[in-house]
Amino acid sequence: MAVLSLGKTAACRPSRVRGFDYPQELLVDSHDVQSDLKHVLYTKEDIQRRVNELAAEIDSDYAGRDLLIVGVLKGAVMVMADLARALHSHVTMDWMAVSSYGSGTQSSGVVRILKDLETDLMGKHVLIVEDIIDSGLTLSWLKANLLSRGPASVEICTLLRKPEAAKVNIDVKYVGYNIPNEFVVGYGLDFAEKYRNLDFIGTLAPHVYE
Repeated sequence: MAVLSLGKTAACRPSRVRGFDYPQELLVDSHDVQSDLKHVLYTKEDIQRRVNELAAEIDSDYAGRDLLIVGVLKGAVMVMADLARALHSHVTMDWMAVSSYGSGTQSSGVVRILKDLETDLMGKHVLIVEDIIDSGLTLSWLKANLLSRGPASVEICTLLRKPEAAKVNIDVKYVGYNIPNEFVVGYGLDFAEKYRNLDFIGTLAPHVYE
C-alpha cells in the first residue's frame, strides 16, 4: 500500500468497491493530519482529471447556451473554481450560502439562506455546483427554491455523492464520484471549519468527531 504525504502526490488507481467509484486507499503520512485522517480517497490529480471530464460534458450539453453556475458556499469553493476554469463555454458565476450542518457530521434538515444570489434567474440555464450530496435534503430544497424563480432550467453538478445516505430522490445530472457513507474532508469539505484547504479528499478518523 502506497503512502501519501502532504505536498507530495501518489498514483491512486480507481477501483470498484461495493458498487462505488472508490480508489485504492492510500495511507496518510503527515505530521499535521496523520492522527485525524484514516485514508486518502482521491488525490489532487484524481480530482482534477474528473473535474475536467465533467467540464467537457457540461460544455457539450450547454453548447450555444449561456450558463449560470451557482456555487454553494463554503464547500463548493474549490470545485467551483476548478470547474469554471476547465469550462470552454461562456459562463457567469454567482454564489449562494445556506445553513443546515452547523459543526456536526449530519444534516439538520433545517435550511436557512445566509447569502442569496445577486442574479435574476428568469429565463436562465442554471447549474448548481456542490462539493458533496449525502441526505439530499438541503439540495432538494435549494433546487425547488431556484426553480420558483423562473429559470429556463436547473441542473446539479456534484463532485461527490453518497447514495447510501440519500433521504430524498433528487436528479443529479453530473456526478464526479459515488462514495460510501463515510465522513470525508479536504478540497473544500470540512469538519468544524477545518481541513477545507487540503488538496486531496480523505476519510476523517472517527475519534475526531465522536
